[in-house]
Amino acid sequence: MSATTVSTGSAPVGQKEKKKSFFTGFGAQVIIGLVVGVVLGLVGARGGDSTAWIVTALGGIGSAYVTLLKLLIPPLVVTAVVTSIANLRQVQGAARLAGQTLVWFAVTAFVSVIAGIAVGLILNPGKGAGVDASTAQDVGFVGSWWAFIESIIPSNILGLEISARSSGDSITARPGFNVLQLLVLSIAFGIAAVQSGKKAQPVIDFAESLLAIVQKVLWWIIRLAPIGTAGLIGRAVATYGWDAIGSLGKFVLAIYIGLAIVLAVIYPAVLKLNGLPVRHFYRKIWPVTSLGFVTRSSMGTMPVTERTTEKALGVPRSYASFAVPLGATTKMDGCAAIYPAIAAIFVSGFYGVPLSPVDYLLIIFVSVIGSAATAGTTGATVMLTLTLSTLGLPLEGVGLLLAVEPIVDMGRTAVNVTGQALVPLIVAKREGILDESVFVSEAGADTADWDDEAGDGNNAAAAGADNDELIFAGGAAGHTDRGSSSGSGYAEVASR
Repeated sequence: MSATTVSTGSAPVGQKEKKKSFFTGFGAQVIIGLVVGVVLGLVGARGGDSTAWIVTALGGIGSAYVTLLKLLIPPLVVTAVVTSIANLRQVQGAARLAGQTLVWFAVTAFVSVIAGIAVGLILNPGKGAGVDASTAQDVGFVGSWWAFIESIIPSNILGLEISARSSGDSITARPGFNVLQLLVLSIAFGIAAVQSGKKAQPVIDFAESLLAIVQKVLWWIIRLAPIGTAGLIGRAVATYGWDAIGSLGKFVLAIYIGLAIVLAVIYPAVLKLNGLPVRHFYRKIWPVTSLGFVTRSSMGTMPVTERTTEKALGVPRSYASFAVPLGATTKMDGCAAIYPAIAAIFVSGFYGVPLSPVDYLLIIFVSVIGSAATAGTTGATVMLTLTLSTLGLPLEGVGLLLAVEPIVDMGRTAVNVTGQALVPLIVAKREGILDESVFVSEAGADTADWDDEAGDGNNAAAAGADNDELIFAGGAAGHTDRGSSSGSGYAEVASR
């Protein structure tokens, strides 16, 4: 057996990289978009009817951008998961990675909910809150422990859903998709394709080709993020219920303190414990965090999260394409840990219902396990109804907090998507499959460096040779399109 070294497109030795201007960087462009959006939002909000068109335009731009991102989620999930499982070639290895992913989802959720409970107990946001109980809005739905089982079983081959809403005499039906069901279907088809052998190879080849096309279109959409960011944050500034902060200001402050602890203390500690530089992570994940903040959607941000996790953090595509979609449905430290913990303490204090030590243990249990129970219908409101119903607290408390829902949801989603990229990074590091040369490099932090052709050599090798096996230097079995874990940026092809 001979070993061949394949270069992944590194720059020639001695060739100097062209220094890029700060303002041409993607992160800087997103910041500029945020600033422009805030300014336009303030102008639109304070100008009255004469500037109402600005708010309408901002809303249209932001909604169009989120729609474009969500448009690519179904083909991205299906092709990426099928391809990654086919490249792994060993279901047992994939199962091990999946188990480690779920463990780290639980670990970070556990620490986050502890932080949320501590903040809630110290600030006690429900005591003396100026909100009127009669202003509580109707929630309309309650989280269910059976929702996870119901949502994980595909109702049709495409994972499609139809949501109907009645308004007066008219009924509006809107098609959608269940990402969790798509994930289950894709995993099943990927495993079946591997076990079917050569007969299924054309299907795998087609999935790989389609994935390349989807990622190219996605790259174009990602480059529009600064414009989409301006529209989304501008509309938020102009239309969200900022006046409600007056009566619920202490609650909003408690939520953002809890979220800040997760981002500034818990996540850095996890990175440090696993020997990963904190600065590199946050510098490269900034586009994901900021986009999650303005879109308020883990699903809408998921394509960018997956792309960043692979291209900027160095997580192998064969793993990232599974872990990130899974995290987008079940990994929510903002919505499922910090928010329900502090909100439950708020409701307890507002209605004068004391919580026992057992109740706090139940909050922890629901936060760690409950995010899976609400997968497919996830949302912080659903999660909170599940928490309150488990504790026996008044569900009317959920309606009290809906007034500031958009404001706190921006911060929650920013934490959610950051954690959804953190866990695959940690697992890849611990399993020895992380390309650390990509993670620590200056290149890759900007979408301009995410040229698909840079890694096509490895992809072609994996797709074109039935009897070749790409192996990681770290010892993880199976195929991958990422380099070895040694950080050299090279993949070893062992030809039988």
